Amino acid sequence: MKSIFAKSNRGIACAAAVLLAAIGVEAQAAETSYPLTLTNCGHQITFQKAPERAVSIGQSSTELLYLLGLQDRMVGTAVWIGPVIKGYEDANAKVERLADNDPSFESVVAKKPDLVTAQFQWHVGPEGIVAKPEQFEELGVPVYTSPADCVGKDNSGGGDGVRHTVFTMDLIYQEVTELALIFNVQERGEKLVAELKAREEAAKKKIASADGRLSAVFWFSSAELDIDPYVAGKNGAPGYIMRALGIKNVVDSDEEWPTVGWETIAKSSPTLIVAGKMERRRFPADDVAVKHKFLETDPVTSLLPAVKEGHVVEMDAQAMNPTIRTIEGIEVLADAVEKSGLNK
Repeated sequence: MKSIFAKSNRGIACAAAVLLAAIGVEAQAAETSYPLTLTNCGHQITFQKAPERAVSIGQSSTELLYLLGLQDRMVGTAVWIGPVIKGYEDANAKVERLADNDPSFESVVAKKPDLVTAQFQWHVGPEGIVAKPEQFEELGVPVYTSPADCVGKDNSGGGDGVRHTVFTMDLIYQEVTELALIFNVQERGEKLVAELKAREEAAKKKIASADGRLSAVFWFSSAELDIDPYVAGKNGAPGYIMRALGIKNVVDSDEEWPTVGWETIAKSSPTLIVAGKMERRRFPADDVAVKHKFLETDPVTSLLPAVKEGHVVEMDAQAMNPTIRTIEGIEVLADAVEKSGLNK
């Protein structure tokens, strides 16, 4: 929020803030001034008023809007890989699911949205399989894409893209702040960001003594079990989770989800294997039970110390993507390390 005071009046502003706090009056976030124009993933988007009919394409985009208390402004969602975030089951049941996976452009437009939010440019982007942003803009519908999927990341090659800049939660906090501004609910955005930051710090403290002594590999899925798995590169959300906890990623790649052979992974002998858990069944290995069976029976993986010693951690796949749930991923991994005693 921009200050309305000149530099010379900052002392007065600080004194006023102290006085308000002393008498128990909570400062209010500024109201959004419309028309509001933002730059998002290289596009300028303008809002004449707060959106009233939003469609979210991507589970993370949907859950973020729920966390901001905006479920009553939502008329459709799509692209789900697991259960909705806990506590929002009833809210989610009231919002129409246009598709479990990729919705059609026509199904989104049929909801007459005044905002489309997208988690991935893969769905709405330059080569979007649902649409290009321009297709919605021609109908007067702005598209807001998660900054985490375009800032420092190249999606032009298709697939999961290549991340040239290390992901940090600041991109998610930017998304929270900008959506709160768009909908004129800034106080909710500020509160949510503060809560997430506090949770991250608490998780870090749990295993601070393990800093630098542990390593891990994050296994999202595999197109087929007899070929190389999709594992996390160094610059995405899993990389952030590991850096936050002082754990080394044994995969050194700029790709978001490169395929790496188990023989190569075995040479690095990761302390932990983090297995993605999801309801999606695009590939056999989407099922976490299939992952466990493979790890325990494959001639290579069954010999890994992490498998033999039971250091395989299940994590919701949403936490493995750059989302609001990445903080949950930090908590899950910290709890697993603490429970196993690996931090001692």
